Order: sequence, then C-alpha cells, then structure tokens
Amino acid sequence: MHLLYLVSVWLHILAATVWIGGMAFLVLVVVPWLRSGARTNAAAFLRQTGERFRNVGWICFGVVLVTGTFNLWMRGVSLSDFTRAQWLLSSFGKAVVFKIATFVLVLIISSIHDFVVGPRATIAIAEDPTSAQTRFLRRSASLLGRINVLLALALVAAGVIIVRGVP
Repeated sequence: MHLLYLVSVWLHILAATVWIGGMAFLVLVVVPWLRSGARTNAAAFLRQTGERFRNVGWICFGVVLVTGTFNLWMRGVSLSDFTRAQWLLSSFGKAVVFKIATFVLVLIISSIHDFVVGPRATIAIAEDPTSAQTRFLRRSASLLGRINVLLALALVAAGVIIVRGVP
C-alpha cells in the first residue's frame, strides 16, 4: 500500500507540475511572442494552442482530484473530519480546507476561462483584433489566467504546508 501511496503522490506532483508549467509557458513565452509582432495566424495559433492545453489541463485536474483524495485518505483524513471543529481548527485541517477551497475556485475560474471567455476572445481576435469587444475579452481572459497562476502558487504553498507543517 505504501508503494501505491508513493505513486499517487508522484502523479499528484507531476499533474500539478504539467498544469502549472503549461500555464507559465503560455503566459511567459507564447502570449508575449504573439504580441511581439504581426503574426498572420496568431489568432488561429492561440486558439489551437489553448484548446490543446485545455485538454491537458483538465486531465491534470482529474488526476489531481483523484490522487489528492487518495493521498488524504492515506494520511488518515476521512469525510467525518470535515465536520469536527477540532480537526478543522488545526493547522493541518486549515491547510487542507484552504487547498480544497482554492482548488474548487481554480476549477470555476478555469471553466469560465476555458469554455466561455477564452473561446470568445479567440473568435473576436480573428474577426476584428482592434475592436473594443476584443480588447475587453482579451483583458478578461488574461485576468482570469493571471488569477489562476496566483491560485496555483497558493496551491503549491498549501501542499508544502500540508506535508511539512506551518512554519
């Protein structure tokens, strides 16, 4: 059982790394490159890249959800713990609740970004890259992406606190 737990932790970290690394690559490399000059197929490239990464990201979310649940179970956490004030007020309980709440927020923001704002922005960019609607959608997609990057960093910090304790 210990080997299964180690594999689960490894998969959890790997999925989080792929998701966060992919976001970082898009934000730090792809988007600035597309903005650096006139790209004839920038809208199509961004749409296709976004769609492919969306699939990878949601697979990572699924892996993180399953492995995170299993990892907590292996650490002795059960659903009944979430109803016990003593557990909820412990530093470990607070870190777990914070991480779960942050993950749920990431899922909500990612859904809005990936299935509503992002697709609308890429369509608007292709139709009229200079319109007010396009600028609004681009800013909205960018803001949602930046919020998710910050939340991802908070998730990593919460994971460290869960494993290593509050400093």
